[in-house]
Amino acid sequence: MAQIVLVTGASSGIGRSIAMLLHQHNFKVYGTSRQPEKYADLPYAMLALDVKKTDTMDAALSEILKREGRIDVLINNAGVGITGPLEETPIIESKKAFDTNFFGPMALINKVLPTMRAQRSGCIINITSIAGYMGLPFRGVYSATKGALALVTEAYRIELAPFNIKVCSIAPGDFSTNIAAGRFHAPVLKESDYAKTYGQTLTLIDSHVDHAPSPEPMAQKVLAIINTKDPKPHYAVGSWLQRFSIVLKKLLPQKRYEKMLRNHYKV
Repeated sequence: MAQIVLVTGASSGIGRSIAMLLHQHNFKVYGTSRQPEKYADLPYAMLALDVKKTDTMDAALSEILKREGRIDVLINNAGVGITGPLEETPIIESKKAFDTNFFGPMALINKVLPTMRAQRSGCIINITSIAGYMGLPFRGVYSATKGALALVTEAYRIELAPFNIKVCSIAPGDFSTNIAAGRFHAPVLKESDYAKTYGQTLTLIDSHVDHAPSPEPMAQKVLAIINTKDPKPHYAVGSWLQRFSIVLKKLLPQKRYEKMLRNHYKV
């Protein structure tokens, strides 16, 4: 019997790559988008869902349960980027980022749990970010949202272990996606004391995305995790240097690591 998979943000980028690969491996995939009618050509079903609106979660889950009677895998992929000096980033925009990247995934997890508990089985994969392992300059809010999702993943793992529900996170590095198109950018203000360093960082971020590889490795990792009996709490997928940065964060004294980041971003 095919496993039933729900992938949020499956219209493009990492989510689309994951949904396509799982579809090709005979999973029954349901993707989500705020405007699913625009993606009727995709080979998997697309449902309307906005992670900031719980009523859309209820409607999408109700439709899946009506059609399939179960949900085996939830992949919390939908997310949004945000950049800017912390001092100059409007608090309302920071809250929006947390609503999408943290509270939205939590709300969806909580809504699928009654079904997974009744099944005594399930797999929940939260897509975080390598940026969530460290407070990156001018991406501090984004780092915070993804770091928070990684930590709450650990708590869910412990709470849900008695119900045979697997929970883990995957932290991607830079991949070729359209996240920059929907990212909130605090403007580079000419009179700001951050104008030079923030402007340089934006250029660096954009160049990383422009030259980033396909997100196919993320899809392969998701497939491997679903087929793993006892997954680890966290995985990282990206270039060797991106993955090694996590190791360095653990090994180096904090000030030494901070200096390394400052040199990288020329701050």
